[in-house]
Amino acid sequence: MNSLVLALIGVAMILAGYFLYSKFLATRIYALDDSIPTPAHTLEDGVDYVPTNKYVLWGHHFTSVAGAAPIVGPAIAVIWGWLPAFLWVTIGTVFFAGMHDLGALWASIRNKGQSIGALSGRYIGARGRNLFLVVIFLLLLMVNAAFSVVIANLLVSTPTAVIPTWGALIVAVLVGQAIYRLKWSLPVVSVVGVVALYTLIWIGDQVPLALPETVFGLPSNSVWIILLFLYAGVASMLPVWVLLQPRDYINGLQLFIALGILYGSVLIARPEVVAPAVNGNVPEGTPSIVPLLFVTIACGAISGFHGMVSSGTSSKQLDKETDARFVGYFGAVGEGLLALGSIIAATAGFATLAAWEEVYNAFGAGSVGAFVSGGGAIVESGLGLPQSLSATILATTAILFAATTMDTGVRLQRFVVQEIGEIMGTRLGKGVATVIAVGVALALTFGAGADGSGGMLIWPLFGTTNQLMAALTLSIIAIMLLRRGRSALPALIPLGFVAVVTLYAAVIQLGTFWDTQNWLLLILDLVIIVAAVWVIVEAVTAMTKARHYEGDDDAELAALNRREPVEHVGDHPPHD
Repeated sequence: MNSLVLALIGVAMILAGYFLYSKFLATRIYALDDSIPTPAHTLEDGVDYVPTNKYVLWGHHFTSVAGAAPIVGPAIAVIWGWLPAFLWVTIGTVFFAGMHDLGALWASIRNKGQSIGALSGRYIGARGRNLFLVVIFLLLLMVNAAFSVVIANLLVSTPTAVIPTWGALIVAVLVGQAIYRLKWSLPVVSVVGVVALYTLIWIGDQVPLALPETVFGLPSNSVWIILLFLYAGVASMLPVWVLLQPRDYINGLQLFIALGILYGSVLIARPEVVAPAVNGNVPEGTPSIVPLLFVTIACGAISGFHGMVSSGTSSKQLDKETDARFVGYFGAVGEGLLALGSIIAATAGFATLAAWEEVYNAFGAGSVGAFVSGGGAIVESGLGLPQSLSATILATTAILFAATTMDTGVRLQRFVVQEIGEIMGTRLGKGVATVIAVGVALALTFGAGADGSGGMLIWPLFGTTNQLMAALTLSIIAIMLLRRGRSALPALIPLGFVAVVTLYAAVIQLGTFWDTQNWLLLILDLVIIVAAVWVIVEAVTAMTKARHYEGDDDAELAALNRREPVEHVGDHPPHD
């Protein structure tokens, strides 16, 4: 199989999903209506609730949900062959991820920008909400702890990415000032910001920076982890327009340019995919393709974390309802294109099958390293860019998106901590809640030693927890659709599939953790399974009631949105 054919088919499928299926969802299923004011206007506070240009908001949303997972997951999953990964990424993006992300955004803006956890209280009940929060808290803990380790390791292994990684923060702050203070036009800001960012990448390639092997007795990757959490904690408390929005917008443009470079190189070089379509000779110890393929690719096809971003930050910035189609569904499209690029880089970026098998010698090998090295080889062959510069571009891309996911994750974790405090009768300010969120993640990260290896301790549960979170989000979307008398099949079909394969995977993992006597993961996996099954049972009961609902849900929520905001600490009220 030639990589160009694979790229053309994949891109055509994903874009057809946006132009056709997302239009059907927006008009017939979600009935987006610009006459209904969004929470960004009704609850505007200049901090979290800020009406935002849809292109800027798309940049925030896309880069927050992208992270490193759509690179890592597909790059690992190709060990079973490129065909299964390709099919799940393309079909999953169109019918699962896009529907889920757009639906979570719609559900939140119709409920005053409330988080998916708060929505579970309204549509499933208080018990369901409490169990929902358990899953959310653990998922965010995994994301924040693990992504800090991934970023730190990349900064150590690719010192040429250090300058563009941290310099991007300065560019983002200046972009935010240019948009909101100086009122520059968005195209001008975009060009200047992207030029500045790629200048930093070029400088970084010329001037690699590396920390000493130890700093105050800590290894260099541990120092990077601490600095990353300090940054994420501060960034999570700043008004979104100061850093979060402009950083994510510029990163979004940068990613599309990086994807353009990668896909353009494929167009020119047209390398052959050396990996097998279906690998019948997987290394010993590789788990069964069903159900592990789906939880391994995770964010590359559908992700519960996306629903948390949609309802946690993006819904509070949506200028008008119809923008949700571009922000939510097209955000999933961007993620699908990134996952497709990862598959191509990790299967066509090697000279021979033997070279590919040398890297993919065990399950979990390859990963982001295969994306960076394979993609770098394709770019060097196609556009003639030096291997070092190509690798720097791709490594910086991976780091920047992992970092944007991390700072959004810390902000969302702060919301969850505040909401848990509210349930326990304690009001927590955003400063205290942020310290708790960062402190718990740091405790996990360094709990296994000073090298920060603890950050990956519960990562094996990320895929299953993430997919279960997507199923729970789809259950809320289905309930809302049923209460309105609309077809819930676009939500129920993905819900059933994701719930079954993910619970199956979680049960398999229980056996693995038992065999290896990994009691921490065993207990956490059991907690997640019990909580998820319980919530699903509660959700099914709520769906049965929703089918016979005789009220006017849209009218009730419209009236609610016109009143003074109900105080939900976890959803960051205007005067938090």
